Amino acid sequence: MTATLTKLPPISGATLAKSSDPVFLPTTNFRLDAIDSAFACALHMHQPTIPAGMDGALISNLQQMFEHPNEGDNHNAGVFAWCYGRMGEFIPDLVAQGCNPRIMLDYSGNLLWGLQQMGRDDVLNNLKRITCDRQFQPHVEWLGTMWSHAVVPSTPIPDLKLHIQAWQHHFASIFGIDALQRVRGFSPPEMHLPNHPDTLFEYIKALKECGYRWLLVQEHSVEQLDGSSLTHDQKYIPNQLVARNSNGETISITALIKTQGSDTKLVAQMQPYFEAKTRSKQSISNTAIPSIVSQIADGENGGVMMNEYPRDIFRVYHEIRDAGNNTSGVVAVNGTEYLELIEATGISANDYPEIQAVQQHKIWQKVDQATPEAVEKAIVELKQNDDRFHIDGASWTNDLSWVKGYENVLEPMTELSALFHQRFNTEDPTVTEQPNYQEALLYNLLLQTSCFRYWGQGAWTEYAREIYRRGKALLS
Repeated sequence: MTATLTKLPPISGATLAKSSDPVFLPTTNFRLDAIDSAFACALHMHQPTIPAGMDGALISNLQQMFEHPNEGDNHNAGVFAWCYGRMGEFIPDLVAQGCNPRIMLDYSGNLLWGLQQMGRDDVLNNLKRITCDRQFQPHVEWLGTMWSHAVVPSTPIPDLKLHIQAWQHHFASIFGIDALQRVRGFSPPEMHLPNHPDTLFEYIKALKECGYRWLLVQEHSVEQLDGSSLTHDQKYIPNQLVARNSNGETISITALIKTQGSDTKLVAQMQPYFEAKTRSKQSISNTAIPSIVSQIADGENGGVMMNEYPRDIFRVYHEIRDAGNNTSGVVAVNGTEYLELIEATGISANDYPEIQAVQQHKIWQKVDQATPEAVEKAIVELKQNDDRFHIDGASWTNDLSWVKGYENVLEPMTELSALFHQRFNTEDPTVTEQPNYQEALLYNLLLQTSCFRYWGQGAWTEYAREIYRRGKALLS
């Protein structure tokens, strides 16, 4: 027996209003000329939705952890739940103590829905406090993401914008449209950047259409236009990520570079602050700007985030405060705040160094005139003759694939997406506000959750098969 859905998450509907007004510039207490270097930290939070509740109901994996405390590390469920809300305690405490903290938050739609399903208003109210209270808005920046934590390179192209919009709808339903209009940066799940020319082009196009102005990217997922790696200094300033599709069209978006790997110790122990102390100003268009060290880590996962982060975040901000450096020298900033401060000097995104997705130089070297046939021919030849070439994209790690060995998930995923788009016109608001559309959309997006491939074959791939079965039944 399959449980029926009693309440759908708010993941579709009318187009949401977008704003181009500055977010942080009117309230920031920074002056660019007083800053030598900066550090920007983001916390990534996610729990997948799984068909594991009573009678197979869709529930959060966090709820599953609470209900089965003796399995694996499920005994940490209470700590995880605390971590999801604790910035709502830390930021007000630091502000009350005379500090000038900054934090960027990246929460998947699955997690937000799971917290609602579990009735965890304590967590959500903590987050609302630092998101909606004008006293704390200057300190906190939300980053958009894919609603169901889908890795972009292996997500069907027509679904990229649906994930992005679904997160926006869900976020606005919790925190309000004003809060959504302040969300200008985007955090890709698993820091995964596609390098197929058409996928990257459509991804950036969708981001820009949804109002995003910058993207966080992993340093080794991008290259300079000549195929060389980014220079050391280049990693610490904004770059312009350029995407060219197989028809020769180009589009670009500002990128902040996440350095290093995925080690949560970097954020937990506030390493970006200590690295920023070794950096100094750089020059763009003859204007001196502070270098920025950008990092993101899981906000709840592992002992360092659970135990060391609460200690070190207070220790470091107290050190900055006590040295009289709350607004000068080495400071904490948020991504949009940093970009707005820079661009208020007259620098524009076109002044940033141009970069592209890694391995694309190899493709364009083989293409004289950009056509879909020429690009596909180049990709086929490279796959045959270059064992280091791939179009799986790149993420925080080079030794994990979300494609190889997961045909039993990817093929149903592709099939369900195709069935969904055959059935529904996703551009028609009279369609997208209907419950049957929203339920089908939910299963389509859920099947694309990266966790169903991250944890290997077994229970997790079976969850995916069940979601596929239900989604197909709906669409049939």
